[in-house]
Amino acid sequence: MNPSALQQRIDASVDHIRRVAPGRCPKLAIVLGSGWDGIADLVQEPVDIAYADLPAFPVLGVAGHAGTLRLGQIGPAGHLRDVALLRGRKHAYETGDAAGMKGAIRTLAALGCSTLLLTNAAGSLEPHMPPGSLMLISDHLNIVQRTPLHDEPGADRFVDMGAAYDATLRDQAAAAAVEAGVELHEGVYAWVMGPQFETPAEIRMLRALGAQAVGMSTVPETILARHAGLQVLGLSMLTNLGAGMDDQALSHAHTLHTAQSTAALAATLLAAIVPALSL
Repeated sequence: MNPSALQQRIDASVDHIRRVAPGRCPKLAIVLGSGWDGIADLVQEPVDIAYADLPAFPVLGVAGHAGTLRLGQIGPAGHLRDVALLRGRKHAYETGDAAGMKGAIRTLAALGCSTLLLTNAAGSLEPHMPPGSLMLISDHLNIVQRTPLHDEPGADRFVDMGAAYDATLRDQAAAAAVEAGVELHEGVYAWVMGPQFETPAEIRMLRALGAQAVGMSTVPETILARHAGLQVLGLSMLTNLGAGMDDQALSHAHTLHTAQSTAALAATLLAAIVPALSL
């Protein structure tokens, strides 16, 4: 999309949000992947805006992604935090374009968000992290080697990814998980294009490269967020073991089933992390 046309859509989206939800000033935005939407039920005084009403936001086409922006507050009494929840994402495998979330993330930045918390459903590459486990993302592998910044002009497109996932936020999230009694693993997330699942050989390759989880999202959004100056925190819900690690046939339906069974634990974790972050 032409940069000026995209900026017009971003401006129109920000104006619409401010008109529909006046006075809402979230510093934290959360992209809710499959299995993570339970936190939306804990939002106080919610205001919902359909992606369809926000010109810079994507049209979604994957089951389990609602396509709604929810603004409100999360946290215990006296520690409420304004949040913006993105209930669904555009995946690169839908169109081949890694920049599907560019307009949405830049709208959040223009709205005043300073931190983006990314969640996803992923496959586990470690036997000690079985389906139903939760993982804090420490770093990523851009296996696809695509970027959402390919059409960006100027020197700022050369984004430093040396600290893509903020270390302070990771420490705070880990401490909040311990306080809430939720086991939270930590590891490297590998991004593959999909939508097909990986072969056993590809899983062996990813393990050899140092990945602990593999999925089809998140990395483009991390790049976009860092380009926009946002801090990033990432969480994966592990819904299956990688191909060849057990005899389970992989499918999107299986992913959604495991995600649904882990949703309450994921909501508990997010409810603990949100007020614990220093923004």
